[in-house]
Amino acid sequence: MNNVLRYFPQKIKVAIEEEIKDMYDFLEEIRIRVDKPIILKFNNLQKIVRYKITPDEILNILQLVCENSIYSYQNQIANGFVTVNGGHRVGVSGSCVIENEKVININYINSLNFRISRQVLGCSNSILKHILNLEENTVYNTLIVSSPGSGKTTLLRDIVRQISYGIKDLNFKGINVGLVDERSEIASLYKGSPQNDIGINTDVIENVPKNIGMKMLIRSMAPKVIIADEIGSFEDVEIINYAVCSGCKGIFTAHGSSFEDIYLNPVLRNLVNSHLFETIIFLDNVKKGKLKNIYFLNKKNLNYEEYFENNFKVNI
Repeated sequence: MNNVLRYFPQKIKVAIEEEIKDMYDFLEEIRIRVDKPIILKFNNLQKIVRYKITPDEILNILQLVCENSIYSYQNQIANGFVTVNGGHRVGVSGSCVIENEKVININYINSLNFRISRQVLGCSNSILKHILNLEENTVYNTLIVSSPGSGKTTLLRDIVRQISYGIKDLNFKGINVGLVDERSEIASLYKGSPQNDIGINTDVIENVPKNIGMKMLIRSMAPKVIIADEIGSFEDVEIINYAVCSGCKGIFTAHGSSFEDIYLNPVLRNLVNSHLFETIIFLDNVKKGKLKNIYFLNKKNLNYEEYFENNFKVNI
């Protein structure tokens, strides 16, 4: 927690510490907004710190986050966040500067959101048996679906770690993993060094669109498995097809809570109908990181919706 609080002026730090006290382990976010009180988020609990932030204080905090060189962090700021030591992410909002239909900077910063990064080692234990292909020492092409805030990124991080190291109890040997960490949420690179444990056989590329990052890793690092968080564009569909046709397996996540959500999303519907995935896993929307349903797919069945519901649904 000191990795986060050190970016705040002393009087703000003291005000936050007073509200956190014995709840350090449950803190998820610290939101600060100009002329508004500080908001602390603990799972489903929210606390209000009665301290109004001034524009100068916002700028001072951002200066500390950027190690007193905001210019050198301009590319990260233009992407809407800065990753700091410890893997924590600081979201940035304000007035965007657009050039050639691309955000090149954010001025007049009015809000910062410190998202606390924590690894939950072993949280993927219950899901791994549905993902691993032990006979071939690889994984099944898998899509993990959940609503925002249901723990899918934390789960995916632990999956990366375990299949990279290998799992002795399952006689699963570690394999080369290519991780496309578009928003630096999984490995959380800080000056090139992963702040989270992602295993010894993992190559990570960050701050790059998934369709570009996957192709770069496949061409240069020869991964056995490609992993990416939150797929959602038609470019993602094309690159996943490319990866699978190149001999890679893939594990991906997407937003949704049901098959209806998948089929209402043209991108995900396209992926499912392409018969690429062998397993689709839904997480519980209430119990963070917990499994809800698992579907095992048979490529010979063309009517997936009916087939899923009648044959291969596994209730957890």
